Amino acid sequence: MPHPTPPSVLRRPKLWIGTGLIAAVVSMVFALLYVGGNVNPKGNLRDLPVALVNSDSGADVNGGHINLGEQMVSGIQKAAEGDKSIDWQVVTRAEADKRLGRGKVFGALVIPADYSATVAALSAPQPAPAGKAAPPTLTVLTNQAAGSIGSSMSSQAAQKAAHAASAQLGQELLKQAGAQKTPLPTAAQLKLADPVTVTVADGHPVGPRSAMGLSAFYYALVLVVCGMLGANLVNSQVDTALGYLHTDYGPVRKREPVQHTSRVRTLAVGMVLMLGMSLVMGTLVEVATVAILDMDASHLGLLWLYSVATIAVVGIGSLALFAAFGTPGMLLATIVFVAMAVPSSGATVPVQALPGFFRALSEFEPLRQITEGLRSLLYYGAQADAGLTRAWTSMGVALVAALVFGFVVTRVYDRRGLHRIPHPDAESGAEDPAGTPEPPKSPEAPAPATA
Repeated sequence: MPHPTPPSVLRRPKLWIGTGLIAAVVSMVFALLYVGGNVNPKGNLRDLPVALVNSDSGADVNGGHINLGEQMVSGIQKAAEGDKSIDWQVVTRAEADKRLGRGKVFGALVIPADYSATVAALSAPQPAPAGKAAPPTLTVLTNQAAGSIGSSMSSQAAQKAAHAASAQLGQELLKQAGAQKTPLPTAAQLKLADPVTVTVADGHPVGPRSAMGLSAFYYALVLVVCGMLGANLVNSQVDTALGYLHTDYGPVRKREPVQHTSRVRTLAVGMVLMLGMSLVMGTLVEVATVAILDMDASHLGLLWLYSVATIAVVGIGSLALFAAFGTPGMLLATIVFVAMAVPSSGATVPVQALPGFFRALSEFEPLRQITEGLRSLLYYGAQADAGLTRAWTSMGVALVAALVFGFVVTRVYDRRGLHRIPHPDAESGAEDPAGTPEPPKSPEAPAPATA
């Protein structure tokens, strides 16, 4: 039978149809997942946690006691009843700092202790001399460590609430000034119309070499990619060592003798090799990022252990998918660990700004849990309740699930005789190294007799 030529191969409909279907599915899935999760964060925003701190001690005015801070809190809460985008959490300043330091809130709006007093000074019949009266001030705290986009959304919401409160307060002050006999100069009226100064400060600073709070996400993505690439490498190397695949070194092709073994043992060999590779890869990732690139990081021992464990779990999970589904398992692993994981990670766009489908994915997709654990290690002093406990727990559950799934499926394949390469003594005939049964050979004819 003549060997097929490249043009004849390209004329095969199955080649075009099969390749085209795979390419179409991959491109459609990646486009829908990547863009679908991030296309409208403001429209999808629900319950973004923002702290609201009222430290106002009030002031005595005209024989009575007022607390304008309480009035502002009440006004913000009332306005939020018809807008579910922000979850205003009324807490003390100490509690707000704690939540900022654990990534539980994306920012805060702080009403200072002298807020009522400074407002009362503006409306006093005999105001302080020019330059002596301090304007009332509200402080907006950001939290880039929790995510730059989420922190920006929180800051915008807090500033909007602060300016709205300032405008409402200005109307009341102008009414009080109009009731006085002495008219106010135009400059004074403009000052009273918007009396509050809004300042923005960093509620939980991150280091200058932390990618503005995104280094945890980039580090997590590197670990996931290393786990997937490591699994691909281990899978091919084990198959090569067992004689299932050949290896090309330029023009030289090398193939080991086929070593018939069960799928369970093949998977076990791959997972043990993956554990060894995780030690190497996790160490080098930390060396490259911390030692060479000088990324801001602390708790280096915990970071190393976390890096190694993450690569190992992702790699073992990928190997389980390869063993269960074969070549399509590589595509499935890419979809699970990258296509669905990145947009649902909450690392760039916060989970509270994702569509419902991606919020559901974020509950079990690995990249979110990995990123939150790294935020705890890199930004929050390795606090357990800052995401580290959840990350370790999720990693343990994922490891157990991968081991059970991989070994149960391969055991079923082995028990049913679905071996990767049937044994040469099988009834179907002998095997060539590529696994294709050879037809039984007819006995050779005897050589002709010679005189």
